[in-house]
Amino acid sequence: QVQLVESGGGLVQAGGSLRLSCAASGSTSGTHAMGWFRQAPGKEREFVGTIRWSGGSYGNTYYSDSVKGRFSISRDRATSAIYLQMNNLKLEDTAIYYCAAGRPITSTMTTVGGYHSWGQGTQVTVSS
Repeated sequence: QVQLVESGGGLVQAGGSLRLSCAASGSTSGTHAMGWFRQAPGKEREFVGTIRWSGGSYGNTYYSDSVKGRFSISRDRATSAIYLQMNNLKLEDTAIYYCAAGRPITSTMTTVGGYHSWGQGTQVTVSS
């Protein structure tokens, strides 16, 4: 399995930007996509976005409606790291952000169950 370590979280004012990183190590052969989820206090973990790197969908990115147009995911092919660029942050973006890797199919791409490996999470706090 692949091991994931997130970094880059912190405190930012509303309207500001942050860039999260996710370093991947170990075997990535069983991974077809890597993505980001987030979990706010008292809420379930929710999908943020994902990037595919297999098959005809290689390089395709997908985002939740709540972050579309503000967040973007990119990947470093050499290191298998992924990044989450977050712009125009809002108070409701405050959460722990988790990196995930897996082999999701279309129907599971936005679900926790579609991913087999998770990082420990990094806190993002947006203040007014």
